[in-house]
Amino acid sequence: MQTVSPSAALAAQRPLGRSDYKTLALAALGGALEFYDFIIFVFFATVIGQLFFPPEIPDWLRQLQTFGIFAAGYLARPLGGIIMAHFGDLLGRKRMFALSILLMSVPTLLMGLLPTYASIGLAAPIALLALRILQGAAVGGEVPGAWVFVAEHVPAKRIGYACGTLTAGLTAGILLGSLVATAANSLFTPAQLHDYGWRIPFLLGGIFGICSMYLRRWLEETPVFAEMKQKKALAAELPLKTVLREHRLAVLQSMLLTWMLSAGIVVVILLTPPLLQKSLGFDAVTTLQANSLAIVFLTMGCVLAGTLADRFGARRAMFGGGLLLALSSALFYGLLPSHPDRLLPLYALAGLSVGVAGAVPYVMIRAFPPAVRFSGLSFSYNMAYAIFGGLTPILVSLLAKATPLAPAYYVAAVALIGMLTALSLPRQARA
Repeated sequence: MQTVSPSAALAAQRPLGRSDYKTLALAALGGALEFYDFIIFVFFATVIGQLFFPPEIPDWLRQLQTFGIFAAGYLARPLGGIIMAHFGDLLGRKRMFALSILLMSVPTLLMGLLPTYASIGLAAPIALLALRILQGAAVGGEVPGAWVFVAEHVPAKRIGYACGTLTAGLTAGILLGSLVATAANSLFTPAQLHDYGWRIPFLLGGIFGICSMYLRRWLEETPVFAEMKQKKALAAELPLKTVLREHRLAVLQSMLLTWMLSAGIVVVILLTPPLLQKSLGFDAVTTLQANSLAIVFLTMGCVLAGTLADRFGARRAMFGGGLLLALSSALFYGLLPSHPDRLLPLYALAGLSVGVAGAVPYVMIRAFPPAVRFSGLSFSYNMAYAIFGGLTPILVSLLAKATPLAPAYYVAAVALIGMLTALSLPRQARA
């Protein structure tokens, strides 16, 4: 059993101070700008497909290839996350936190400057794929690194709030991408968007990256890592080796909870807008408005879930959040076909329930000891997201052939897995 010094116990119980709020604000804002860079690709997938692939291929194949490049970013996340987490556990959280911005913003800027297929032929999609892989590697380190960074800055009793706030910042990046895409489609004609308008959001992403780098100049190394370095208590061997040997249960629990997180984000937030248009006949403007509202409620839900985890513990917060996610998804997909006038409130409730994602990093932070925390969290999160995030669209599409309620069934099933996983968590997680 670990002993805690009186000074450490006092620090764990102190209220959030001005420096804590500054760290949270800068980290969340930087995370939003960086996640914008990663997600903006999907909002311009159609235009990119037309410009970066041969014009003579069928539309379905062009779209498939475009989303294949988008998916490559997810597949690159585990490798990037593992490498950056390794050095984050050995060299410091802040260094990797800064490096992830560089790896994200430079490829985004270059995407906005890339010649198209008409100019350089097959080199265009190859270059686009390479840049997308770099983006995936960057976000693989950014998200886990950001959670570890803020969690190790705040008092132990406010880790949930800190992780929820940071996750809210990441989801705000999705909203920012949606708003920029809306503005681009409103300001430019289809011809202008095809000629040059699509580049502007990517160039903006490069500027956002520079802003993020500037913001993070003011952040300091986490007290937890600084203390480990001073006491020479850093990992004595490859951190991931220790994780896989000594923390297999924590890895499994973290991956299953990440599956619930990815199901909510991918199905409810990312896959539902095209479903609303194709299957239920909603127009693009109404769909975008409803989706934006859902993301706003998702952002609030992340902070709420993290706060509840602090107040009631991970078991109760995750179990209750999973239950709400299952019920709200059933209401949303079940009632909407017969009550289209209730789109906004039903989607807002569904978005709020996806906010359970804000409590997931709370569990993962406390599941691994500080010396291997970055590696344990990064491996679990990125591997789960690469597997489940990539398979989710395929599984939902296959289920949809049998029933229009496929999204509800899938989200409810994964939420049930999340609830059962929550019951397996220790009643008192590691402080």
